[in-house]
Amino acid sequence: MNAESLMQNLGVVVVASPAVLLLALGIPLLLGIKLSENVQAQLTKVSVIIGLISAIFILALMLMTGVRHVPIELGNWVSIEQEHFHFHLKFVFDRLSVPFVILSFVLCGTVGAFATVYLHRESGFRRFFLQYALFFLGMVVSSLAGTIETLFFGWELVGLSSALLVAYFHQRPGPVRNGQRVWTTYRIADAAFLIAAITLHHLTGAGDFDGLMGTGAWPEGVAAIGPWPAMLVGLLLLLAAAGKSGMVPFSGWLPRAMEGPTPSSAVFYGALSIHLGTYLLLRVSPLLDVSLPLRVAVILLGLVSAAFGALAARVQTDVKNALAFASLTQVGIITVEIGLGLHYVALIHMIGHACLRTLQLLRAPSVLKDHQILEDAVGEHLTGDAVNPPQVQSGFRLWLYRFAIQRGNLDACLDDWIVRPFTKMFEKFDALECRWTTFLSGEAKSDSDSHSPYTDSLEDIA
Repeated sequence: MNAESLMQNLGVVVVASPAVLLLALGIPLLLGIKLSENVQAQLTKVSVIIGLISAIFILALMLMTGVRHVPIELGNWVSIEQEHFHFHLKFVFDRLSVPFVILSFVLCGTVGAFATVYLHRESGFRRFFLQYALFFLGMVVSSLAGTIETLFFGWELVGLSSALLVAYFHQRPGPVRNGQRVWTTYRIADAAFLIAAITLHHLTGAGDFDGLMGTGAWPEGVAAIGPWPAMLVGLLLLLAAAGKSGMVPFSGWLPRAMEGPTPSSAVFYGALSIHLGTYLLLRVSPLLDVSLPLRVAVILLGLVSAAFGALAARVQTDVKNALAFASLTQVGIITVEIGLGLHYVALIHMIGHACLRTLQLLRAPSVLKDHQILEDAVGEHLTGDAVNPPQVQSGFRLWLYRFAIQRGNLDACLDDWIVRPFTKMFEKFDALECRWTTFLSGEAKSDSDSHSPYTDSLEDIA
C-alpha cells in the first residue's frame, strides 16, 4: 500500500468516526434502549481519538511526502441528468482542511470530556450527546468538504444541532424562542448559501471547489470565473458567512444562543461554529483575488463587526454574553485578515482564538465563583464606589453606551426591514388563497379559516 492510498483510507476513517458515533448514540434511542452515561462517554472518547489519530497521521504523511492535496471521492449521491445537476460527495485534505479538522477533533473531544462531568445526572444527558454527535459530524464534513454541496450538507448539520442545543432547556419558553430565532437567522444565511451553490453550478457546471479555484492547491489556486460572477457568488457566500458567524447585521442572535448549556456555548459560539463563516471565506478566498469590490466588502464587514463586538462586549452584565461579543470582535478581525489576503495569518488566528475562547467559556462558571470568594475574602471596603467612583460622562459617551447596551437595535431592524415585510406578504397571499378557495367552494369562510397562521409569526421569533 503506497502513501496515497494509505492517506485515502485514513481519510475515510476520519469522516466515518463521527458518523459511527451518531449512529451508535442514535439507534439505541430509536429502539428505546437507554445507554448509561459511562457508555456514551466512552463511545465519544473512542470516536474522537480514532478520528484525531487518523487526521494526525494524514498530516504527517503529507509533510513527509510533500503532497498538499488529497481528494477522496465517494461518488454522486443524487444525479439529475435533465438539469445537469449532481450531488457529488467529495472530501479534500489540504493545508486548510487538515488543521481545521484537527482543531475540531481536539475541541470536540475537550468539550465532550467536560460535558460528561458538567451534565452528570442531568435529565437531558442522552439528548445532549446525540445533538453533540450531530454537530461533531457536521463540523468534520464542513471542514473536509471538497464540493459546495458537501459543505452545505455539513453546514446544515451544524445549524440544526446549534438551534436544538440553544433550546436545550425546553421546559422554559425563553430558550425555545431563542432557539427559533437562531434557526430563522440561519435560514437567511442558508438561503444565500443555496443560491450561491446553484449559481456556481450554472457558471462552472459543477460545485467542485477544484473546478472553481482552477489549478493549484489552497491558497495558491486561481478562480476559474470572471470578476463579476466572482463578485456575485462571493457576496452571497459573504452573506451566508455573516449569518453563521453572527457578524453585523446578524449579531443579535449571539446573546440569545447563550441559553444553551455551557459546553455547547463553548464549542459553538466560542470555538467552531462561529468560525465556520470565516472558514468558508478562506475556502473560497481565490474569489477575492479576482474581484476588488468583493475584497472591499469583506474588509468593511469585518471592521464593522469587530467595532460592534468590542462595544457590545464592554457593557454586557453576563460573562457568557461578554465572551460571545468578544468572539465576534476576533471574528471581525479574522475577516479583515482574509480580505487583505493574509490567509495563513487568518488560519493561525482562528485556531488560537478558538482554543482560548473554549477555555474561557468552560472556565466561566468557576471564575464567577472564584471572584465571589475573593470579594468575600477582601471585604466590602475594597468594592463598590470606593474602587469605581462615579464619573460624569459626556453626551457622546452616553449615546455610545446606549447604542452598545441596546446592541445597535439590530434585532429590531431585522424585524422591521426583513421579517415584517415577509410576514405582510405571506398574509396577503394567505388572504388571496382564502378568497380563491371560497370562490371555488361557494361557501362562506369559517372563523377558523379567517385566522392567518402568519399573524403571530413576528411575535414567535421576537
